[in-house]
Amino acid sequence: MAQTTAPGAAQEELNPFKIAQRQFETAADYLNLDESTRQVLKNAKRQLVVSIPVRMDGGEVRVFEGYRVQHNIARGPAKGGIRFHPSVTLDEVKALASWMTWKCATVGIPYGGGKGGVICDPKSMSKGELERLTRRYAFEIAPIIGPDRDIPAPDVYTDEQTMAWIMDTISMVHGHTELGVVTGKPIALGGSQGRGEATARGCLYAVREACRVRGISLRDARVAIHGFGNAGANFARLVSAEDGARVVAIADSRAGVYNENGIGVQSALRHKAETGTIEGLANAAPIPRDEVLEVDCDILLPAALENSITLANVGRVRAPIIAELANGPVTPDSDRVLFDRGVFLIPDILANAGGVTVSYYEWVQDQYSYFWTEDRVRETLEQTMRDSFASVYATAERYRTDMRTGAYILAVGRVAEATRVRGIFP
Repeated sequence: MAQTTAPGAAQEELNPFKIAQRQFETAADYLNLDESTRQVLKNAKRQLVVSIPVRMDGGEVRVFEGYRVQHNIARGPAKGGIRFHPSVTLDEVKALASWMTWKCATVGIPYGGGKGGVICDPKSMSKGELERLTRRYAFEIAPIIGPDRDIPAPDVYTDEQTMAWIMDTISMVHGHTELGVVTGKPIALGGSQGRGEATARGCLYAVREACRVRGISLRDARVAIHGFGNAGANFARLVSAEDGARVVAIADSRAGVYNENGIGVQSALRHKAETGTIEGLANAAPIPRDEVLEVDCDILLPAALENSITLANVGRVRAPIIAELANGPVTPDSDRVLFDRGVFLIPDILANAGGVTVSYYEWVQDQYSYFWTEDRVRETLEQTMRDSFASVYATAERYRTDMRTGAYILAVGRVAEATRVRGIFP
């Protein structure tokens, strides 16, 4: 169990699944849920652990461990990404699956929560090795996924090519093309316009609403982004180009950079594409990557992995608005510290829900073989995110609590009602 100690503070629980259950219990207390309902909603419906033998380029066979967890399907099929990462654990995947349940309920789309992961280091593997790993993993989880069962999508270190391999593998197993078995696919294989930037764009719409509530202008606002993968990089591009914000700090997995006058986002994107990192970016001072969380800014985007802001560093976080572009980057104890200081935090189950929302649009398009324009995707996403923000904000105000708790009260209540009216079989 991962733990850390802040000066003068007790040990903090950092197990992601225990954190997810704690967040659920907080909402369940507000809703006065009975113990039976709590037991059903806080436990995963299905957990699959698979061994994945892969022939490496050198001829040897390595066996990787992979997971697929379906947390809840009361409101529809499970939905959630697949991550390839050396630190993937079953508890992490269980937490991510449960967060997906609440995320889908927060934005009102008819899915439950699922998640998958493989313990591997994709940065050290060739494209051929990654393809063989992906296809064998897809084959192993094939019995429990499908357009009406569980629909995977990209996540950390997976992308549209990964999804194309999974779609093709499942299609070969079934003997016919299954466009809707995954989302986040290439356009040529039934992907949706706007899916690649959907997580970032959805977050931008939520940040605009938060700025409106707080009376802050995004134009020339100072933005720091901790994590420069697909979501973080797209957010930097969008918020600077469309809203005139200044991106003053960026961190990726290897380095951090800072310029109080603003980093040239297009230059940063080119440098990252050419070198694989933002390290050495011109016209920006190098700083330790985790210090990006602590720079003086107006809006902070934790966009990397879980537990980025803990009791160990929350006292040094200075942003008045935080939008969780990653899943679970702020611990519950840090939540309380930030709320008491008046920080406005947009929780992950709202802030990064743009990805699963447009995944839903893609799934709908695949089901009907009728595809939308990018303008329609963006307009529909903006309306969904604005409506969802308003619902979460109203719930938080009604219960006189923070935005995360407001989102959980809203989401857990919706899933609890679906569970109640469906009943328990047999």
